[in-house]
Amino acid sequence: MTDQPSQRAVVSDRAITFGIIAGEASGDILGAGLIRSLRSRYPRARFVGIGGDDMIAEGFHSLVPMERLSVMGLVEVLGRIRELFSIRARLLDYFFATPPDVVIGIDSPDFTLAIERRCREAGIPTVHYVSPSVWAWRQKRIFKIAKSVNLMLTLFPFEARFYQEHQVPVAFVGHPLADRIPMVPETGAARRDLGLDEQAPLLAVLPGSRAGEVERLGTLFLEAARWIQDKRPDVQLVIPCVNRDRERQVRDLVEALEVKLPVTIVRGRSREVMAASDAVLLASGTATLEAMLLKKPMVVGYRLSNVSYAILSRLVKVPHVALPNLLAREPLVPELLQDDATPEALGAAVLERLENETERQRLLDAFTELHQTLRQDADEKAAEAITRLLEEGASHG
Repeated sequence: MTDQPSQRAVVSDRAITFGIIAGEASGDILGAGLIRSLRSRYPRARFVGIGGDDMIAEGFHSLVPMERLSVMGLVEVLGRIRELFSIRARLLDYFFATPPDVVIGIDSPDFTLAIERRCREAGIPTVHYVSPSVWAWRQKRIFKIAKSVNLMLTLFPFEARFYQEHQVPVAFVGHPLADRIPMVPETGAARRDLGLDEQAPLLAVLPGSRAGEVERLGTLFLEAARWIQDKRPDVQLVIPCVNRDRERQVRDLVEALEVKLPVTIVRGRSREVMAASDAVLLASGTATLEAMLLKKPMVVGYRLSNVSYAILSRLVKVPHVALPNLLAREPLVPELLQDDATPEALGAAVLERLENETERQRLLDAFTELHQTLRQDADEKAAEAITRLLEEGASHG
């Protein structure tokens, strides 16, 4: 994955205990890969805390079912607040009674950082894996983070720079998606697997994965797609939906359009749909990273309520919202936000990226370079950084 040699050899036969806390599916995947890499260094290691099925399959002992932490939305959190506090107290009691050699919180910062701080105050080294978006907004959180962790592991280099500027120990480990997605996308194979026309140009439309996003962006994106088809009737449209509920929601939006729009709707398989595409129209979020790693020209559109936008535009401290632009530190891909996100503007930007071969090649070169930057073998890099923390502590102990 990287030109730098990985330190895969056994580091110690000590019976190290790793306390790990993952609160959602993405953290469970990260945790499983991390456990594999740590076990190659510490064969007698024990892994305990909170994790999901992927981590458990690697020999992890979860004290509480991970799904008890997988809560989204303010109302849902408030409804479960007593249980969440109870889980946190139980976990801390366990860690204080049988202290692990290190506690690693994976994402879920509202839950994990508080535990990390208590553990660090008790003398247990702590690591946080996946930076909160502190570099983008509520930047004063950095002072709380600095008191909570001995080491921050970031997925992106611009995050590491932010922590370095604030004298917080940090290691950039790369992004696991960059390790898993091939450098050259298999567009033809993806189209065959999805049963799509291999010759006609294809636009993937991704208005988001949550109901609120699809409600705000779905009709807007469909109207942009109709504008494109008016100019280029040969463009085939494909919309991947994360689950049955989003599929039903998108179908209702398509049927509500005044003019019939031919569109293929696919449940799940969003990465395959993007791999099959010639361009992508999508909401801001992690999907922009996947589209970049798949080397697809894209246009990013987003709308919030006017009140939310007014508040966030004052709080956010970064010049871009799309991850490719943040990584490149320049506007590689168009970001059409709020009032700028009209069907005509989105459609024209997409059409430019479908038809301008010079621009497509420029993006291919830029996205390939960014992919190589993120392709660091994240599991190994994270394990190496944690190993250094442990071994330096042991040598000073």
